[in-house]
Amino acid sequence: MKKQIIISGFGGQGVMSIGKSLVEAAVDEGMHATWVPSYGPEMRGGTANCSVVLSDEPVGSPVFTYPTELIAMNLPSLTKFEPNVVAGGTIFVNSSIISQKVERTDVRAVYVPCDAIADQLGNKKVSNMVMLGAYIAATGALKEETIRHMLVEMFTGPKAKLVELNMKALEEGAKCLEG
Repeated sequence: MKKQIIISGFGGQGVMSIGKSLVEAAVDEGMHATWVPSYGPEMRGGTANCSVVLSDEPVGSPVFTYPTELIAMNLPSLTKFEPNVVAGGTIFVNSSIISQKVERTDVRAVYVPCDAIADQLGNKKVSNMVMLGAYIAATGALKEETIRHMLVEMFTGPKAKLVELNMKALEEGAKCLEG
């Protein structure tokens, strides 16, 4: 199994956090993983993306041109990276702010209303965890339990109160694939 994932959006949408979470969980599960961040000229509000490779074999290069999956948190990301997704790949779309549909018919499109779900949960900052939950549910690339364990380790001390909210965001993202 080898996944080459582009995660892209505006700075501040938690794009890098999704990538780092995937890599840390993959390593916890004994996989090989790489993470390469790329920032636009501004951090918050500018463009940001990262390239993630998850594999059951050593990763020869963290750089790739044709992702197997794309997580697009905004329209410029969808427009820029959709053409490069391999045929048979999957494109995850933050449908709360992207009304445009995936144009290609040779890929799977998964529409996740990340921002709307995060608003319902009472905190816009968890929209990235909603998307991560949808990604895990759709691909089965990692175990949900691994991500949950990672959240407990990540949010300690005063931030421990954020664990429950983030776990709920993961669950709600996964529910987008039901039915």
